[in-house]
Amino acid sequence: MRKYVLLFLYLSAPLLLLGQNEATIESAKVTFVYVSNDVDGHIAGFESSATINLDDPTQSKFTGSVNVESLKTGNSIRDWSLRRGKYFDADNHPKIRFESTSVTANNNGFLVKGNLTIKGTTKPLSIDFTKDGNELTGTTALYSSDFGINVKKKKEDNKVKVKMIFVLK
Repeated sequence: MRKYVLLFLYLSAPLLLLGQNEATIESAKVTFVYVSNDVDGHIAGFESSATINLDDPTQSKFTGSVNVESLKTGNSIRDWSLRRGKYFDADNHPKIRFESTSVTANNNGFLVKGNLTIKGTTKPLSIDFTKDGNELTGTTALYSSDFGINVKKKKEDNKVKVKMIFVLK
């Protein structure tokens, strides 16, 4: 009987190790730079149900949202204007959401592809993440005009660089 118990433990050991190197996001800091006006800011109210498999990134799922009402640029009048109907329309679209469709490992971390929804418009987006200790830092760029937020007339003048720092637990 003891042999069978030992054989079972030996054969099931790899299964017991699965999921041991999974992480969730404990906290996040999301910042942005509106390039043409050199306006930077941050957005809070981050919520996520992401599961990150550090051993097999393809098994990871990145999901999350932030609250549009928390958008801050250091100018309260501009912030109020950005939250209103002409731009982000926080009353009707209170959250910015992202959900991954694929995750692949790269040299220093992950490439996460998924769908970003802002103001009721969903577009594909790729985010490069690097891992340093228990932090993942993601960077991406997008055009606000792709989401119906036209601050400038030319698309290239609506470029926004986004940086996310996730603390993992």
